[in-house]
Amino acid sequence: MHSSEIDQLLAELRRRGWAVWVFGPRTGPDIVAAVRRWQTCADVVILRGEDGEHDATAYRTPTMLGADPFVPELVSWQYHSSAVWTLRAALALPAPGDAQAPIAVLRPDPLCFLPADLDRPVTIRPSQLTGPSQPRRLEGANGWSS
Repeated sequence: MHSSEIDQLLAELRRRGWAVWVFGPRTGPDIVAAVRRWQTCADVVILRGEDGEHDATAYRTPTMLGADPFVPELVSWQYHSSAVWTLRAALALPAPGDAQAPIAVLRPDPLCFLPADLDRPVTIRPSQLTGPSQPRRLEGANGWSS
């Protein structure tokens, strides 16, 4: 995942307060995931590749106490496409509470989940913001936490 447009979009996510997890070597990660926490939900992006039709997924999931955004029970919005289009869609998603923000209750597609055999992330880059939008602790079915 070295496309300059993907790198620019990932940089914009970080600028907007998203935390980023890199699974695998930094120079050629297997998966890159990002989370933007809001007061009542989290926006999540999972990048598995660059060019394929379903190489990337984005979704918004409600957050409850102890909920892991990488293991969504419900989503209010989900998008599956190439990495570039998925990143663009996540960046264009209206903030929760906005009149245009999604409010549906949907069952998450299987693409909304990290692979069960995924090891701990090699690199975790917290958002540059502090406070409620920054993930504090994520524990998934994989047994890892940040």
